[in-house]
Amino acid sequence: MDKHELGAFLRSRREGLRPEDVGLSSGSRRRTPGLRREEAAVLAHISTEYYVRLEQGRAPRPSGEVLAGIAGALRLTDAESDHLHVLAGTAPIRTRMHRRDVRPSILALIERLPQTAALVMSAAFEVLAWNDLAAALMEDFAGLDPKDRNLARRAFLGPTGPDARPYGVSDAAEFRHQVVMELRTTLARYPTDPAVTGLVDELRYASTDFARLWERHDVQAAPMLTKTFRHPVVGEITVDCDALALTDSDQYLVLYSAPPGSPDAEALALLNVLGAEAGDYLR
Repeated sequence: MDKHELGAFLRSRREGLRPEDVGLSSGSRRRTPGLRREEAAVLAHISTEYYVRLEQGRAPRPSGEVLAGIAGALRLTDAESDHLHVLAGTAPIRTRMHRRDVRPSILALIERLPQTAALVMSAAFEVLAWNDLAAALMEDFAGLDPKDRNLARRAFLGPTGPDARPYGVSDAAEFRHQVVMELRTTLARYPTDPAVTGLVDELRYASTDFARLWERHDVQAAPMLTKTFRHPVVGEITVDCDALALTDSDQYLVLYSAPPGSPDAEALALLNVLGAEAGDYLR
């Protein structure tokens, strides 16, 4: 815990807020910029004395809950909240919802990848955007209810049963394990997001496999470098699998590609010609 830097950071954020930013009257008797310390303390649900000691670098390490309250009171961004927790030596606690909006530049990018199946996935495994080749390789997501575009639900509660292979992938068991591990870290980042907590509760209740893996408390997922799809039209396709983190929105850009000139690349090219309807066979 860096008490001096923590105090200086809190003071700078507090002084940078206007009273009206938090619903208070600015009045005419304010002698200092920003919020008063007692106002920040009230908004954070802590004592004024304790908050003053934090800014002065004289307080013991605050808990994660206290820091989350201060972050909310001072209207900190996610990056500022993370920095606050780093200074205090604690893990950040998110109080916001995970992002579902996709940057226009990313939407344009995936459409410019004709030889690569591309999709954007949220922190809760929701498929948020996709290109035509991804629809042909997997399924036409546009024809699904948004709830059914969740790959975690597909993996554990798919229409063909929890022991089947979603989209015919060869590593279904490994993917299910990855889903559980990453959902656990997502839940830690968004413990009050009903979409995340509801998904975890649903899967724990409806899938014994998910419940079993959840109780293992694993959090380190191994990277998946290749994946084999067993497609009902073109047969098996082995592709390189790259998941690129979009850190500003806590999303992933997932790319499935094959070496140029390979039989797998030719199969992807055929799917590109057949279109999204090819992804609906035998679904």
